[in-house]
Amino acid sequence: MQDKELEADASPACAAPKSGFRHEAIRHATTTAAREARIADRDRRLSERTLTALDDAGFARHFVPRRWGGREGAFADVFHAAAEVAEGCASAAWCAMLWASHARFAALLPEEGQKDLWSESPNVRIAAAVMPPSGTARPVTDGWLLQGEWGVTSGVDDADWVLLCAPETAPAVKEHTSEPRFRVCAVPRGAFTVLDTWHSTGLRGTGSNTVILDRTLVPDARTVLLSTLLTGDGAAGRARCHSAPAHLAGGLLFCAPALGSARRAVAAWTERATRANGSTGTGPLSRPSTQDRLARASADVDAVALLLGEAVRRADTGEATAHTVARNQRDAAVGIERLATAVDLLMRADGTHVRDVDGDFHRHWRDVLTVASHGALRLEAAAGAFARTLPVRPGDEA
Repeated sequence: MQDKELEADASPACAAPKSGFRHEAIRHATTTAAREARIADRDRRLSERTLTALDDAGFARHFVPRRWGGREGAFADVFHAAAEVAEGCASAAWCAMLWASHARFAALLPEEGQKDLWSESPNVRIAAAVMPPSGTARPVTDGWLLQGEWGVTSGVDDADWVLLCAPETAPAVKEHTSEPRFRVCAVPRGAFTVLDTWHSTGLRGTGSNTVILDRTLVPDARTVLLSTLLTGDGAAGRARCHSAPAHLAGGLLFCAPALGSARRAVAAWTERATRANGSTGTGPLSRPSTQDRLARASADVDAVALLLGEAVRRADTGEATAHTVARNQRDAAVGIERLATAVDLLMRADGTHVRDVDGDFHRHWRDVLTVASHGALRLEAAAGAFARTLPVRPGDEA
């Protein structure tokens, strides 16, 4: 920790911490992540220097309950902070955003389970493999016997805990429904094995590897139903970040690394396009067709920033109705599609970028397209939910 504010913020006994991020800490995390980005791509995980900078910025504790020394912060704060870090390295922003988001889920564990995680410090990195559920969770006298294999667990190599979701097996209670229930279990580092399986096109530094867990007893206090995480049920009267439905801000937070990465892609492309060619004395940006592509791409990125900024404001302050959730999911899906189209437009505008595979633009282009492929950001499902939840106007019932 570098100053008194950060030291106080990290103490479980501190008074109500500030909810936002310090600009200096985010700027430091951004510059550190940018400097270490090629190392992260090569090693397929974040460097220790980047991890330290993200911890000091306070991502892991952003949604931790205040009684454990956390911030109980706003969605907009982590969205904008992650977008800024992504201008340096989208992999760093992705892990930071997820460590924040998973603490929000862990805050819905029973009190004793929360104590296991945060009694010593709120700065605990939590990875998760929640969707789709995998493995099995069998009820026993002292809790749940959990075992299985969970893929694509971002940041797990550097996590202190992991949240794993599995279907309950008989004789679990079905709560008056034939549908199976899914249980999320908090498992500490040392209890699970990480299998190196992450070899991706983009977001290479996230280390989104596979978790292997042999049959392990998880105390009941370290478990919660997946339905509780998704709906926020049982969190009435608590901070907005804990009581809100998961999908109210989930897709928007996924978009934050792509937004920052797209911004940097536009900047890197522009820097290259303005360089004068040795033989002609002019750069690609002197051509009207190239100017047109830059205008369209940069305007789209700016427009998406406005769209997502308004959506994340609704997540913090709007009424959390089914339609608001669907509207935010729609905006996230449309926003990520526009970002991917914008950076792709620039890639096709100047063939030299195709050859510069180690360049800034190429890395950010890969990262944006990888985020855009995430299943949680598919437009078809978001569009259907939006249409189904449109408010009914008087007279429409007939």
